[in-house]
Amino acid sequence: MVNLKNYNVILKHFVLIITIFSTFACSPKKEYVTKIEGKQIGVTNTNGEDAKIESFIKPYRENIDKDMNEVLAFAPETLDKSKGEWQTSIGSLQADITLASADKIFKLREKKSIDICLLNHGGIRAIIPQGNVTTRTAFELMPFENNLVVVALKGEQIVEMADYIIKERKPHPLSGMQIILNKDGKSYKSISVQGKPLDLTKTYHVATNDYLYNGGDSMSFFKKGSAVYDLDYKLRNVWIDYFKEVDTIPIPKNQRIIVE
Repeated sequence: MVNLKNYNVILKHFVLIITIFSTFACSPKKEYVTKIEGKQIGVTNTNGEDAKIESFIKPYRENIDKDMNEVLAFAPETLDKSKGEWQTSIGSLQADITLASADKIFKLREKKSIDICLLNHGGIRAIIPQGNVTTRTAFELMPFENNLVVVALKGEQIVEMADYIIKERKPHPLSGMQIILNKDGKSYKSISVQGKPLDLTKTYHVATNDYLYNGGDSMSFFKKGSAVYDLDYKLRNVWIDYFKEVDTIPIPKNQRIIVE
């Protein structure tokens, strides 16, 4: 006699297996990316293959080059941030023009004056070569989008600033402030702001950039300020506007940090 019970069990398993295989066979296949190929096309490439790209880009490039190559001023000598132990001509120039620019805006908006300007040595990314100074020069000097800000600091924080400069031993751009160092160059003998001895109880307004205000280059003393003002003015534009105003760039000679 045929065992129908066992036959039914086998049949059920067979149908189940066929159903599973049919389901997977009918389901859509997932596709996966296994290889990506790319090709670099330079914007200056003018071969036949890239003629269309070149014809599209050329008018824009020519207009940009025209603007970037516009002569704004003249530099009587090369200004280089690598030449100087405690200060450099290019750093002093940047600090001087930044202080002056910030002072104009700050007086109009807040009816107050700027006392000091401190920027960072590493923020100057190029030289000012002897000869014609162009818009391109400004972009090379300051390729970043840093904004000019003003921070209100007590005299105590100005001392911290001086200690920082002495410890760093880098020619950070400085204006409006003079530090007289002891002979060992490791401590200060006196600090003056705008030609007057530092007053620890006074609030001074210091021009800098938003990167440094936010702790860049470990300038943590800026965060101790009682107020901060964003002048919405890019440091690169400070350079550009200054170059437009002068015929020949002056070379700063006054010392900001002096070893006794």
